[in-house]
Amino acid sequence: MNGDWLIRGRDGRLSVYLPAGEAILCRAELGPGGPWEPPRKVGGDQKLRPGPAVGQGTDAYAHLAAWRPTKAGEAGLVHSTHFRPRLAALDWISIGHPNQTGDRTGTPAVTVDAQGRAHVFVRNGGGGVSMRGQKEAGGWGPWRDLKGRDVQDDLAAVTGESGLVELYAAVPGALLHWQQEKPGAVPVLEEAMETPVRPGTLHALATSAEHTTLFFADDSGDLRAWRPGTKPVPLLASAGPGPVSAIRCQLDGHDCTLLAQRSASGRVAFAAYPTEQESAGAWWTESGPQLPADAVVALAVDEDERVVAATMSPSTGHVLITRRKDEPGLALEAWREI
Repeated sequence: MNGDWLIRGRDGRLSVYLPAGEAILCRAELGPGGPWEPPRKVGGDQKLRPGPAVGQGTDAYAHLAAWRPTKAGEAGLVHSTHFRPRLAALDWISIGHPNQTGDRTGTPAVTVDAQGRAHVFVRNGGGGVSMRGQKEAGGWGPWRDLKGRDVQDDLAAVTGESGLVELYAAVPGALLHWQQEKPGAVPVLEEAMETPVRPGTLHALATSAEHTTLFFADDSGDLRAWRPGTKPVPLLASAGPGPVSAIRCQLDGHDCTLLAQRSASGRVAFAAYPTEQESAGAWWTESGPQLPADAVVALAVDEDERVVAATMSPSTGHVLITRRKDEPGLALEAWREI
């Protein structure tokens, strides 16, 4: 899943979204701390292509986007809204193709603005980025070409605390940043930062009223943080080769950014530091069992504002979860399969 696939719903229950062959499955807590309901298909019985995306607005509704085959050699994007984890999601509706027709062009990314409108981004057939957004009165606006060249597949969409939508993308030797100038506006390309970027490592997070922060790995494997208008700063060496997950949370009364990543040893590694204070330093602490090579990690906070971490392995279908204990530091409960 591209995006935060572990989320807290409007009713306070946690849910996970899991790619499963030609479908997306959802599992939700039946009560605080579990147990969890059996997997349910999202959006009906349409067959989907790999690489779905999920985003969540301040109203806690989840928005999902995915490619579905339309005819031989062609595909189109579809969208579904999930209002509450334990209710059925809306059926998939077609939102078309950034080039009108053609095959899958890239992995979509979804974010939701302050008005609850989903924005779906995807690399287009020309190697740039296209976007389609929901209209305030309902329905969808047209596909917009946001430009760009040689854009890599992993887009990172995020909505800042201002409610404005932003997008990050990597191109050979650089990062690109788009941002809305006002609510409902088409995001514009505001900055290109020359820096080495390892493909598949982008993760964006709203970190203050003024800024979003992009986390990415450089060619050497170092994890870096970038806020547009500044230069990327080194944070620490990546724990492993895969993507990093990040959230803001309160740790012992401090506003912290918590990072998680599958480490080279196969376990989950955590690192925390004061939000937007990368110079304070951070270091990894490993937790849990060894995981398959394709396992990814997600972070959330539950209705009691406790940190929750989950791992998902597409090859096995197993989901493991842990919560922070009610004690100082980042002590975690034992990992358990749901």
